[in-house]
Amino acid sequence: MRLPSLIPFLSLFLLSSVWAAPKDKGAVRQQLIDLSAKGNGVIKLDSKTFDLLTLPNRDWSASIQFTALDRRRRCAPCKEFDPSWNAIAKAWTSTPKEHRDNHFFGTLDFDEGQAVFQKLGLASAPIVYVYPAAEGPRQAPSGKTGPSKYDFSTGFEAEPLAIHLSNHTPIPIPYKAPIDWARWATFISGLLGFALTIRFISPVLQSRWTWAAITVLTSLTMIGGFMFTRIRGMPYTGPDGSWIAAGYQNQYGQEVQVIALIYGTLSFAFLMLIMIVPYQSSPSRQRMQVYLWSAVVMLIYSVLITLFRIKNRGYPFKLLL
Repeated sequence: MRLPSLIPFLSLFLLSSVWAAPKDKGAVRQQLIDLSAKGNGVIKLDSKTFDLLTLPNRDWSASIQFTALDRRRRCAPCKEFDPSWNAIAKAWTSTPKEHRDNHFFGTLDFDEGQAVFQKLGLASAPIVYVYPAAEGPRQAPSGKTGPSKYDFSTGFEAEPLAIHLSNHTPIPIPYKAPIDWARWATFISGLLGFALTIRFISPVLQSRWTWAAITVLTSLTMIGGFMFTRIRGMPYTGPDGSWIAAGYQNQYGQEVQVIALIYGTLSFAFLMLIMIVPYQSSPSRQRMQVYLWSAVVMLIYSVLITLFRIKNRGYPFKLLL
């Protein structure tokens, strides 16, 4: 007749059995599906929902972002990475339901799950863990149920992250990078600017004098020894700051510029004597220009011979200098 005294013990036993019973995976999965749909593909986690998403007997996989988006945390990398994470999760919502409901994306903020951060020993953010299925057909062949960590060495871009996570999802994540409108606007603006530039400078480009000047300048540069110095990798100046290299087989970069300038000046003086002076209507002006350009030729030739003497020790001749 002592049965009434056993009722409290039986009630306590039944209650403890309910608490210890494993959670219904079907009900948990449906709860996760609803939370994912509510968050546009991302489950906003706290300590309780994190435990649901990572159930020991789960037959689904999950990708979880551990972050700290509150302003007080001043986590600039977290804010930089969060749009990429949300874009990938949103792309996953476009997959067929039979695949979509076997992998979930979650975000656990530090202020919502400090206990989880402490339990996992996380001291930085952002971090991405991928939890494989612990049971069922998608269970890892090795039987490993612990998470794997994403390596951020490739940066915070969404595309490499999507490629990595696709190795753990039932089907590849259908992520496509959005159109970079700023890049296209820059390209189109540059193209229009180039077209306008061509439009206004086309008369200059079509002029034979423009191409004559380009040809002359190129010829003078090459005659000065530009390719010689480029092929041999000669320095611009010597170790002591000198710009004339002694010997026939040596030449500095600055020497090329000086020689090209000298040859160009001599050529210009001869052109003036040949093409301009004979057509002067005034005899006095013509005589003055003959004296002027003849003096320029003599002076510049004197400079050229002086440089030749410096470059080749022992050359006995000189003109004016």
